Amino acid sequence: MKRVVLGKPLATERLAHERLGKPTALAVFASDNLSSSAYATEEILRVLMIGGLAGAAFTRVVPITIALLAVLAILLFSYRQTIKAYPQAGGAYLVTRDNFGLLPAQVAGVALLTDYILTVSVSVAAGVTALTSLYTPLDSYKVVICLFFIAVIAMGNLRGVKESGRIFAIPTYYFIFMMFAMIVAGVARLVTGHLPQHVVGYDFPLHATDYAKSAPVGFAMIWLVTRAFASGGAAVTGVEAISNGVPAFRPPEWRNARTTLMWMGCTLGVMFLGLSILAAHVRAAVDPKEIVSILAQVGKTVFGTHGFGTFMFVNLQISTLLILVLAANTSYADFPRLASFHAGDKFLPRQLTRHGDRLVFSNGIIILSILASVLVIVFKASVTRLIPLYAIGVFTSFTFSQLGMAKHHLTLKEPGWKTGLMINGAGGVVSGLMTIIIAVVKFPGDAVILVAVPTMLFGLLRVNKHYEEAGRSLRDESRRGPLRETPRQSVIIPVGDPSPTDVYAAAYARRVFPLDVRLIHFAKTGTELDFLVKSWGHIAESIEMRTQHGSVVDDVLNYVREVRAEAGDDRIINVIIPETIRREGITHVMHSWHVQRMKAALVAEAGVVVTNVAHHPGYEALEPVAHPEGSAKAMEGWRHVAVLLVSNVHNATARSLRYARSLRADELRCVHVAVDEKEAEQAKQDWDAWNLGAPLEIVPSPYRQISGPIHSYVRAILEEGPRTFVTIVIPEFVVRKRWHHLMHNQTALTLKGAFLFEPSVVVSSVPYAL
Repeated sequence: MKRVVLGKPLATERLAHERLGKPTALAVFASDNLSSSAYATEEILRVLMIGGLAGAAFTRVVPITIALLAVLAILLFSYRQTIKAYPQAGGAYLVTRDNFGLLPAQVAGVALLTDYILTVSVSVAAGVTALTSLYTPLDSYKVVICLFFIAVIAMGNLRGVKESGRIFAIPTYYFIFMMFAMIVAGVARLVTGHLPQHVVGYDFPLHATDYAKSAPVGFAMIWLVTRAFASGGAAVTGVEAISNGVPAFRPPEWRNARTTLMWMGCTLGVMFLGLSILAAHVRAAVDPKEIVSILAQVGKTVFGTHGFGTFMFVNLQISTLLILVLAANTSYADFPRLASFHAGDKFLPRQLTRHGDRLVFSNGIIILSILASVLVIVFKASVTRLIPLYAIGVFTSFTFSQLGMAKHHLTLKEPGWKTGLMINGAGGVVSGLMTIIIAVVKFPGDAVILVAVPTMLFGLLRVNKHYEEAGRSLRDESRRGPLRETPRQSVIIPVGDPSPTDVYAAAYARRVFPLDVRLIHFAKTGTELDFLVKSWGHIAESIEMRTQHGSVVDDVLNYVREVRAEAGDDRIINVIIPETIRREGITHVMHSWHVQRMKAALVAEAGVVVTNVAHHPGYEALEPVAHPEGSAKAMEGWRHVAVLLVSNVHNATARSLRYARSLRADELRCVHVAVDEKEAEQAKQDWDAWNLGAPLEIVPSPYRQISGPIHSYVRAILEEGPRTFVTIVIPEFVVRKRWHHLMHNQTALTLKGAFLFEPSVVVSSVPYAL
């Protein structure tokens, strides 16, 4: 299904070729910034008109727009400096981390992550408003339509960055063309005196006489204008997107990124100011129900409602819908990359650092889609309710980024540093003032973000604390144990009647040469067990009977704890779980839930290895399930290969290697799957440094997968000889709290599931308590 929807996986070597030219990059990274011109003017007017300014709001909207464009200009020149200084990607997170440290970087990063989530929600909601402006009955389905568009955008991005660029280029330039056409036509009609004043009958007093009776004055006026300025601040969001995406540009990356940045700023300035001027002249009133937008009112007034004018108006709305919906692509380009930076610094789950099949951060894309959808549902796709949460996050990140660049210039004092210091210092001061203004005028009612950012920051710190504690545990020498010891095992096998599955498990147990093998059966009081004892006796195996006190899982756990206490620390307790595979995939899991529950409970038990011996009826020739002289003879003549999977070199790896040696297999192979070249090289160096006494094989993975290359590797071993079976040894972390499971990759679970249906393969999980 994934192949059909997303396409074939792309090899890692193609990552360097997934680059964008300036026109395509403008569409991918600037759509958020450019599309804000469609609703920024409306948000300014909404605050002014609802606040009581009424018809006089039209005299204030253009000056406020010009003030915001001045802020935009300062930010553009500031980010030109950032792009040149950080060509590897100069977002607020990296700049703040390099100049102020990890903790301040988390504040900047969380603010920006929040902004990216809101960008998707706001853009899509505003796009659907453009649709309802064209056909008002669709307003009842606004939330559903928003969720549909988010799913479509996510799908496009999951296919890969180059294909995303193709998808988003046409709508972006379509919108730019229609906006310029409207502005040119509107200004031409304005200059010639043919542009009418279009007053819509919404519930606002628009006449000067009404305004004079209730207009705010003095401090109230200043406060109202400041709130309108803060709401209009959404127009300059998205400026940082290009600096975050510098590596996606074609060489020379920084120069092309700077050029694209200025194209974006100039285009936005013309569209934002042009719409504000036309809206002020035609006296377009905001719709309290958010069904018809200001842009739609201006467009209808400029183009008219007949013939070619209707055609142009419809195209304007369609282009606005497309650009606003697809403006979320800026977030889809930057949110996953920024999340990967956080994850690389151990402040978010490490799964966010991996590229998916199509060379994009798939996990980040999926998470962004879910969070944005939740906001759309909670706020009922209302742009007005979402906007107050919007601008403060990005201006917080702007502040950290520009002040970080100022410190960068002071520290390095590179050629031209004084000019750079002046530009970035001004950017930092202006951004800081904007952050304060927005926080003050929006608090407490509209500034949920002021609570959300500290809450998210607390979560990131908890994640980091867990990773730091886990890292110390994995490298604690007191928990390492002997590195080259070959210990012995005590094997426990819960069994029933001696079926081929149970005999296979017992035969496997004898083949690893343990100190003892304990076949255990739990039965309720009064159950007849003579037949069971005699049946096992016929194949030269004794069985221990225990009274069942609770569930079988609990009884097995208690028994395992008894044996472990008797054995001491120098012996490995290996619990073998026999399992019969009669169905494939999820169907088998559903029908054997009690077995899966037992395995999960045992894996969570410290100091116990869980081995899954699965019998596949119909494949008896590949599995030693019976022998005339008993299970001890069933494995004679079979070649046993143990394969230890190595992700990194740490205590869990050392413990698993110790267990792999205890199997006394004919061959022991230690394998690392190279999903990342740097990680593979580091693993090889660490392996050699630890001197573990066994070679480490590096298996290439051009498509960044683990299960596929390992499956092929094991199949190759099995095909080397007809009577071969393989034990795969997998280190598995045991965490103290449920939410810690989210912090670790589920590779072990995936591999166990994959090899459960493979004949001649046994899987052992070696738990390590973090």
